[in-house]
Amino acid sequence: MAAALVISAPASGVGKTTLTLALARAWRNRGLNVQCFKSGPDYIDPAFHAAATGRASVNVDSWAMDGAAIAHLVSRGADADVVLAEGSMGLFDGVAARGVSGTGATADIAEMLGWPVLLVIDPSGQAQTAAAIAAGLRDYRAGVRLAGVVLNRVASPRHEDLVRRALNDAGIAVFGALPRHAEISLPKRHLGLVQAEEQAEIGKLIDEAARFVAEHVDLDAVLRSAAGWSPHAAANGLNVTPPGQRIALARDAAFSFVYPHMLEAWRAAGAEIVPFSPLADEAPDASADVCWLPGGYPELHAGRIAANARFRSGLRAFAETRPVHGECGGYMVLGAALTDADGVRHEMAGLLGLETSFAKRRMHLGYRLAELAAPMPGHEVGVRLRGHEFHYSTILAEPDTPLAVVHDATGAVIAETGSRRGRATGTFFHLIAEDR
Repeated sequence: MAAALVISAPASGVGKTTLTLALARAWRNRGLNVQCFKSGPDYIDPAFHAAATGRASVNVDSWAMDGAAIAHLVSRGADADVVLAEGSMGLFDGVAARGVSGTGATADIAEMLGWPVLLVIDPSGQAQTAAAIAAGLRDYRAGVRLAGVVLNRVASPRHEDLVRRALNDAGIAVFGALPRHAEISLPKRHLGLVQAEEQAEIGKLIDEAARFVAEHVDLDAVLRSAAGWSPHAAANGLNVTPPGQRIALARDAAFSFVYPHMLEAWRAAGAEIVPFSPLADEAPDASADVCWLPGGYPELHAGRIAANARFRSGLRAFAETRPVHGECGGYMVLGAALTDADGVRHEMAGLLGLETSFAKRRMHLGYRLAELAAPMPGHEVGVRLRGHEFHYSTILAEPDTPLAVVHDATGAVIAETGSRRGRATGTFFHLIAEDR
C-alpha cells in the first residue's frame, strides 16, 4: 500500500514543482520507491519527475480522460511506497464547462482518487491572511481533504511564527517552512519550466532541493498525513489509437512535447516507435509506415532545421508515399516557413502552406475538442479528439484544407483548424485522448 498525496497550491508559481521534486528525491534517498503524476495537460513536468524518481511519470486529466483511463494510468504506482500527484495552477482552477470527468482542476483528481492535498502556500506580503486562504481552500469542496501545509519563501522567523500561529488556530497542520533560497529555483521559459533534458545539472539541482526541504520539512509527518492507497484492478481505459504500426518519431531538443501516456498506449497497442533527430539532420526511418513530429521549441532551432537538407528532403520523400503528422511545433515545421523571434524567416519542409511567426508573440492556450473533417494518421473523418494547445506564435497563413472543426472548452469555435495537404496533416493542439 502506497502513501498517496496531491501537491497543490492557491495559484501557479508558488513552488509546487520544486516541492514535488524535492520530496520525491528526499524519499528516494531514504530507499523508498516514489511514483509521480502530473494533473493537467503540462507536458514538461513529467520529465522532471522522472529525473527525480527514476520512474516515468504520466499526465492525468479530468477534462480529457474518463475515470477508467485515470485509474489505468495511476495503477502504475501499485508497487510504489509513495505516490505524488503534482497539480497545475491553483487547486480548484479548471475550465468553465465540464469535460469527460471534470473541469481539468487538480481538485477533481484529489476527489476522484481520495488522495489528500498537501498545500504549498507562499505567504510573501501577508501573514495571518495565508491561514484564511488555506482555510478557504480546505472548506471550498466537501470531497477534497486537506492534509496540511508547507510554507514557501518565508521572510523571517517572526514571519513564520505569525503564519504558523494563524494556521494552527484554524486547525491546519504545518509540516514545514522554507526560507527564501534562490539556489533551488528552476529556470523558466515562456511555456513554463525549461525541459529537464536541457538541464545538465538537473540531478544536482534536485539533490540540493531535497537536502533543503528535508532540513525544513517534517518528512515523516507528511507521510503520516497521506492516504493509504492501493489501486483497484483497472483495465486499459485509454482512448488512444496508434497512428501506424511502425512510427518514425522526431525526438530531440526541438521535438520533445509528446504526452508519455500516448507513447505508452501506442506501444501497448503493438506499435513500434523508431525515433530520429531532425536536429542531427536525420530523415525518418524508411521502413516506418507513418511519421510523427511532436511539438517542442522549433523556433529556437529554426535556422538549423532549415539548413538540414537531409532531414527536409527525407521528410518530403517519406510524405510522397506515407502519412506525416505534426503537432504544434511539428506542425509549424511541416509548413512553408517559420519566422523566429528576431524576425528572420526560415524555410521549413513545405509539406503544408502554414506560416507562423514568433516575432510578434500571441498566446494560444486551452483545451481543444476537434471533430475531424479529414482523416489523419490513426483517425478517420468524424472522430472527436481531445487535446490541449499552448504556444506563442502568430499564425500568418493556414491555407490548406481544414483538418477539423475545433472548439475550446466552452464550445466556442477556434479559428485554427489544423490542415491537410496530400498525406501531410497537422494540428496546433497536442492529442491527449479520443472522445468516445
